[in-house]
Amino acid sequence: MYGFEALPYYANVLNIMVRYMNRRNITIVNKIMKEHKSIDLLINNASLTGAKYTGDRFTIINLDVEDWNKMISVALTGSFICTKFVSPHMIKQNWGRIINTSSIHGFVGSDYGSSHYASAKAGLIGFTKAVALDLAEKNILVNAVSPGFVDTELTRKILDEKGIDSKDVMGSGRDGRVTKEDAVEAKASMGSPGKGSRGEERKKMSMFRRKLAERLVSAKNDTAMLTTFNEVDMSPIFALRKKYKEEFKEKHGVSLGFMSFFTLAVIRALDEYPAVNSMIDGDYQVSYDFKDISIAVSGPKGLTVPVIRNAENLSFRGVEDEVKRLALRARDGKITVDEMTGGTFTITNGGVFGSMLSTPIINPPQSAILGMHNIVERPIAIDGKVFIRPVMYLALSYDHRIIDGRESVGFLVSIKEALENPAEILMGNKILETLELK
Repeated sequence: MYGFEALPYYANVLNIMVRYMNRRNITIVNKIMKEHKSIDLLINNASLTGAKYTGDRFTIINLDVEDWNKMISVALTGSFICTKFVSPHMIKQNWGRIINTSSIHGFVGSDYGSSHYASAKAGLIGFTKAVALDLAEKNILVNAVSPGFVDTELTRKILDEKGIDSKDVMGSGRDGRVTKEDAVEAKASMGSPGKGSRGEERKKMSMFRRKLAERLVSAKNDTAMLTTFNEVDMSPIFALRKKYKEEFKEKHGVSLGFMSFFTLAVIRALDEYPAVNSMIDGDYQVSYDFKDISIAVSGPKGLTVPVIRNAENLSFRGVEDEVKRLALRARDGKITVDEMTGGTFTITNGGVFGSMLSTPIINPPQSAILGMHNIVERPIAIDGKVFIRPVMYLALSYDHRIIDGRESVGFLVSIKEALENPAEILMGNKILETLELK
């Protein structure tokens, strides 16, 4: 019912816009007539294009009424208003030419996330045909041009990003023009061929990989992402796992891994620094009193990020059970969208693949992500003496818009403290009780 109730509001807004534009156009047309005594040619060329007005945000599911109306107003209504106020003068002088710039997309549809653009351009073609009939007997010709992509700033930008000169691209468009498709398909020179094999394989990325790529680029572009680093002496965790690992597995049927230590250390740090457990929603910062921890696991389709719900309520055994369950579901390709939806903080472990150090990318709309890395024996100084200890580098990437440097550093230090003294900080010196071995 809400949508129907809102219709009078939208109608009123549009009426106000039209009245304003009418007055403005009358003023402009009168000014031109006063200065030049006639208007012989009208070219309606206004539109909204580019990544700012197309893409995932503008798919039919995500496209809102405001953006739809904005596109129609500029590309179609604007042409109507200009034609409406210019044509009386052309009729009076019994001569005139009107050209409306449509697009090939008005005939064949448009790219992903451009239904409003294609609709406006298709409407402009229909408008042109109707007005041409209206004005034909007045010696006024009305035509629409519907070009495809040509050698413009758009195609040159695509080629520049690839390091390719437009002069080196064979255009497939009319008169040899370089189209957008030509630019996208263009390949940089590989230099003089060698003597060995020069084969290549070209395959389209899966929908999963394309959506993942979009999210990663979005996180990079839409956040003020910074990364801070620290190192952790893993000796205390090694000692605990060596002593209790077998007993833990025998009793609970799951291994005592590193993820439980890190997850519980993260939960403690999130309690101390709640801004890290927050998200940005427009002009608001939303903080949560629960900890839904996303964990990056490798599956047949690539990296997936299932969520451990309310991890703050789980014990060491509870975390390890959830990690195992979600990892198995990801491995078997049974993980669901719901199981990967949400999450207030992410932990990713590049160390299992041998990574020494990296800057993990935030999992939007979250505000931070912790990166674990491989454990390598390194010399460290303790009380003026050098020891060889298993050391892991940690990386915390965070959104600087809502997380300050003090909070990010403090958060990582809190994790370091918990991991280097797990018996006291994470277990309260009640090791057997915490591990549910007693």
